[in-house]
Amino acid sequence: MPKPALGGNVINVDSASKSFGAVLAIDNVSFSVASGECVGLVGHNGAGKSTLVNIINGGLAPDSGSIQVAGMPPGERHTVASARASGIRCVFQELSLCPNLTVAENARIAHSSLKGWGWRKRADAIIRAKLDQIFPGNSIDCRQQVGDLSIAERQMVEIAVAFSEHILSARLVILDEPTSALDVTLANQLLAYLRSFVAAGGSVVIVSHILSEILSASTRVVVMKDGIVVASRPAGEFSVPVLVATMGSVVRENSRHSTQPVNVGAPVLETLGVLASFGLSANAGEVIGLAGLAGHGQTKLLVDLFIAQGSDWWARKDSKAVFVAGDRRVDGTFPLWSIERNLTASLMQDLSRFTIVDEAKERSVAKDWQRRVGIRTSDLNNPVLSLSGGNQQKVLFARALATRAPAVLMDDPMRGVDIGTKQEVYGMLRAEAAKGRTFVWYSTEMDEICQCDRVYVFREGRIVAELAGPDVNEGHILAASFSGEVV
Repeated sequence: MPKPALGGNVINVDSASKSFGAVLAIDNVSFSVASGECVGLVGHNGAGKSTLVNIINGGLAPDSGSIQVAGMPPGERHTVASARASGIRCVFQELSLCPNLTVAENARIAHSSLKGWGWRKRADAIIRAKLDQIFPGNSIDCRQQVGDLSIAERQMVEIAVAFSEHILSARLVILDEPTSALDVTLANQLLAYLRSFVAAGGSVVIVSHILSEILSASTRVVVMKDGIVVASRPAGEFSVPVLVATMGSVVRENSRHSTQPVNVGAPVLETLGVLASFGLSANAGEVIGLAGLAGHGQTKLLVDLFIAQGSDWWARKDSKAVFVAGDRRVDGTFPLWSIERNLTASLMQDLSRFTIVDEAKERSVAKDWQRRVGIRTSDLNNPVLSLSGGNQQKVLFARALATRAPAVLMDDPMRGVDIGTKQEVYGMLRAEAAKGRTFVWYSTEMDEICQCDRVYVFREGRIVAELAGPDVNEGHILAASFSGEVV
């Protein structure tokens, strides 16, 4: 493997700018990563982080400026293939595994040198070893199709594939929201592995809106705002409040709502003894949390509730529940449709007369919710995939809240959403709950679960505890998640 050059840096981006039409995504950005360094890259949605990451991994070429990669011959064009040949790997927030292939077969795509007789067995061994190294105790079957895995397991596989080795080793791994679908135990396992990888001379760029993880894992933090780098300092010089202030946020960090009892109405949703000796109930005006380790039945409950109260494919006008998906790529967005049509997709019956859509009314509704939710776009006719991940998620929230359904079911919907947007959404949910709307919210983030009025903790596919008011705290939730009891 070639030795790192560029003054000890694995990569140097010098004065790079990139525009998409009239939108200047990054402006004169310089960025470098040294061997044995973990750089935390933070900023609100739309700050330019994704554009910078795509320039580093060869997916985009800057309009101006340059990029140098250690070991790459001078003058060679920087592409995805050349970046990978130089040891640069990337794990995107929108997972890129092929769902119709097995875990081992996906590893073969990442390592084209795996060929010849018995390549499946070798691929199985490579990915199995890396999964066990990063996530000890996992039970993922590498012969299983990726489409049959939970979103947390798919994220684990994608991370393991990025760090796995066959002829070419990973030198720089870029992780975009790597813990967004992982519970606290899996996230801690990943962070521990990153520290050991960096200590051994590897390099990491971690993009995350979970600021405590950024400060825990990083040696240096780079803050972006409106397409420029506004700070680049050792991680030890930041705290969460300082980082929030540097990002330009005016919201409060960790603002938990009052633990005073809420004014609740009659039950809106109920499951009677299906998942436990006691059932789940959700009353009008309540925000109900579903907690516990990922993959322990929370998503299945939400899907079952949605089908029972609404429909699994046809949007009913009188539906009692609407669904906000966490895996927007699979269950949320319509990628070939515009932002406007994605936002109004659940409102067609309200916006139509004799099966003809009132386009003026549709545009008015879309513009209203764009303003209320703060979707950053110059034109609602743009494709939904032109938005950042967080703004795509805002579209899904707007689609749900614009309906008349009295209950909103949310499957870890804040994955990859910045802290400012989260606080805006928390306020919006509270305002809707005050009007009598009910929310049932599964989240892998403890701060979000602690926003809820009551919490049901899942373990091994069953509800093992119900917490309310001041009992909704990290200690009680973790105790129930691991032992089935609150201590």
